[in-house]
Amino acid sequence: MKQLITSILSLLLLLGMAGVQADEILSFDNEAERQLYQQLTAELRCPQCQNQNIADSNAIVAVDMRQKTYQLVREGHDRTQVLDYMKNRYGDFVHYQPPFNRFTLWLWLAPLLLLTGLAGVGLYRRKQQLPPATATPQQGLDTELDQLIERYRSKKP
Repeated sequence: MKQLITSILSLLLLLGMAGVQADEILSFDNEAERQLYQQLTAELRCPQCQNQNIADSNAIVAVDMRQKTYQLVREGHDRTQVLDYMKNRYGDFVHYQPPFNRFTLWLWLAPLLLLTGLAGVGLYRRKQQLPPATATPQQGLDTELDQLIERYRSKKP
C-alpha cells in the first residue's frame, strides 16, 4: 500500500513539474534579462515549424535556438546582437520582421501595388458607369421616361 501511495505522489509531482515553463526554471541576473529573453523567443520563428515562434515550439531546432538565446542573453548581448546571430545562422526567415532588401522587395511592395491596382480598377469602372457630364440627372430621367412611354404605346394595338 505504501508503494502505491508513493507511486501516486511521485506521478503527481512529475505532472506538476511538467507544467512549469522553461523560462521559469532558467535563472537570470535581473528582470531585464528575463524580459529580453522572453521578447526574443516570442519574436524568433522556428525554422522547422509552420509559423510558430521558438517559445511555443518543441522542435529540436527551437530548443537549440532557445538555449543559444539564453546563453547570448546571459553573456550580455543586446537584442540586435542576438537577432543578428540568429539571422546569420538560420537566415532572415527566423525573424518575423524581414529586412528591406532586394530579396524582400516584392514582399514589402506587393500590398502597395495591389492597393494601387484595385484603386485604379475601381476608378476606371466608376468612370464608365457615370452618365455623360452634359446631361443633368433630370434630363436623363426625362429621356428614360419618354423611352418607356414610347415602348408602352408601341405595344398597344
